[in-house]
Amino acid sequence: MRIKKQHIISTLLGIGLAALLIWGWEDEPKAQYFHNEGKVFGTYYNIRYETNADLGDSIQAAFRAFDNSLSMFNPNSVLCAINANRDTTTDAAFEAMWREAEEVYTLSGGAFDITVAPLVKAFGFGRKSDQFAAISPQTVDSLRAFVGFDKVELIDHHVYKSNPRVQLDAGAVAKGQACDMIAAVLRNNGCENWLVDIGGEVVVHGLNAKGEPWHIGITKPNLNNEGAQDELQEILAVTDICMATSGNYRNYYYDGDERRSHTIDPRTGWPVQHSVLSATVVSSTCMRADALATACMVLGESEALEMIAWAQDAACYLIVAKNDSLVTVTSPNWTDFIQK
Repeated sequence: MRIKKQHIISTLLGIGLAALLIWGWEDEPKAQYFHNEGKVFGTYYNIRYETNADLGDSIQAAFRAFDNSLSMFNPNSVLCAINANRDTTTDAAFEAMWREAEEVYTLSGGAFDITVAPLVKAFGFGRKSDQFAAISPQTVDSLRAFVGFDKVELIDHHVYKSNPRVQLDAGAVAKGQACDMIAAVLRNNGCENWLVDIGGEVVVHGLNAKGEPWHIGITKPNLNNEGAQDELQEILAVTDICMATSGNYRNYYYDGDERRSHTIDPRTGWPVQHSVLSATVVSSTCMRADALATACMVLGESEALEMIAWAQDAACYLIVAKNDSLVTVTSPNWTDFIQK
């Protein structure tokens, strides 16, 4: 009788333990796709990821850290302090940007140059201004004396300039780098599926909520109907990719009847004038893709393709205006990167 009683007690305890395990398992938050969106760095962000908890606080902390390093508008950022000639110790984000900028400067033959800031400010790009018409060749020539990556050095976490009027502008690489930083936050929190989109620069990994590759659109340049809704040139189904797009068709000036791009060639000091309207680049990081896309816009079609070939870890998709129509030109390895 005692044996039977002990058996019943053991059975009840086992059932109770199983119930507790089931209850505890059901209480565990289930993984789901979260969506964080808003404004940052003067543009939008759109972040989707699968996990069991909203990572919005961690994402915002990463944005603040990035702003404190590379913002052109935060007077206390590392970048602004350097531009103001205050003695400043550089941080990891700034130095990562510097290394990439220096490499792409060399790779592009100077077409990508973060010291272009004096020319960007002079032309008034980034704000409404009629300054463009007032700039003379003499003004451009005088400003070019303060432009060139060879005029700055990074030594022991400090930037040294050949002239205090040398200024840095990380705008052509910052959004891509921010995408990489947010992707790292997601990865470090155990996410396996995500999309990070900051102002059109994109990092995707894994699959979307439908279990499919992420769908990324490349915008069709619109030259004749200002204010019209954007159309897509192409929609890509991709995973595990870093992509950035630079274009000349949104921001521009008219110099008389001549339309001029907002992209400045640091080598000449003037806005570029060629038929490439948009450059989309995929590469090993979004920061690198961002820098290479800007360099493509400066170089033009043939030189851009040559640079991408030398880069080896990148591919490009160019939209070019030819005979009043739009033509797409891709590097030979484009499908190798897209169709994984």
